[in-house]
Amino acid sequence: MDTVLSIWNWLVATVQANPQLAMFVGIGLVAGWLAGFLLGGGGLLRNLVVGVIGSFVGAYVAPFIPYHLPVPAYLEPLTTATIGAILVVILARVIAR
Repeated sequence: MDTVLSIWNWLVATVQANPQLAMFVGIGLVAGWLAGFLLGGGGLLRNLVVGVIGSFVGAYVAPFIPYHLPVPAYLEPLTTATIGAILVVILARVIAR
């Protein structure tokens, strides 16, 4: 129980120090769920992990795209993260073959 409490305290301190990280991870979780819904397979936990990784990939790839996505501004981070998660899933499937 003491270990769980110390992990929780670390997590709370990290989120308080950098709230953007919590938002980034939250968007990544939703993006992973959406990518799993669109592409199928993988299982929920794998899709959520892929979504968090995909949100980093999407944030890295987005500046190289020469046009903006035709979505409202408040949906752009989620759309970018979902595209990144889809790219990660497709790349993982190609490598697995």
